[in-house]
Amino acid sequence: MALHLYIDLLSQPSRAIYIFCRVNNIEAEIHHLDLMKGEHQTPEYKAVNPMGQVPAIVDNGFKLFESHAILRYLATTKPGVSSNWYPSDPLRGARIDSVLDWHHGNLRRGAAGLFFNEVLAPYLGIPKDESKLAEFDKTLQASVDTIENVWLEEGGKFLCGESEITIADLSLACEIIQLEVLKDKYASLVGPRDKLKKWMLDVEEAASPYFRDALSNLAAATTK
Repeated sequence: MALHLYIDLLSQPSRAIYIFCRVNNIEAEIHHLDLMKGEHQTPEYKAVNPMGQVPAIVDNGFKLFESHAILRYLATTKPGVSSNWYPSDPLRGARIDSVLDWHHGNLRRGAAGLFFNEVLAPYLGIPKDESKLAEFDKTLQASVDTIENVWLEEGGKFLCGESEITIADLSLACEIIQLEVLKDKYASLVGPRDKLKKWMLDVEEAASPYFRDALSNLAAATTK
């Protein structure tokens, strides 16, 4: 098997890659790295990804990291992947790229920061950074407003007016869904925003059953 996938499903970017491969029947040898044990910092793994982060892939000797780059690569090189995931039309593709670029500095910054402080920090015995929680929450609230009022404003079922799921939908939805473990917070984010709520359900349906399957290990992070 030529494609090797290095992930920890506790990681949102890892889940997006895992789900994409499963939905599209992309065969891969999966290497599960335990972030809690520091397995992403070993010399062996840093030979794959010198940044020491997940996910990463090795495809016939070609090494690639950063989840959005991996999603683009898989969507455009693997046979059988439907063109809706990353359209070849340059205008549509550029709009999807704009969402993915926006994601890192906005939604991911707020959601990942909140998730780490509220879920992972207690699990690891690390004190919460109370000084940053309000900032993370403000960024998160502004980000879901942007999804509701900008990226879902064009009338399509999915982001940027698309009628079918794209890699942008998968990446952003994986970021938001992890906050389900914070029940009140998730309800306050999704409940009042009708387009966001419907879009989350549409993404889950389009990526079923793997969207939920990839979340199964998050429960462990709330039971310590």
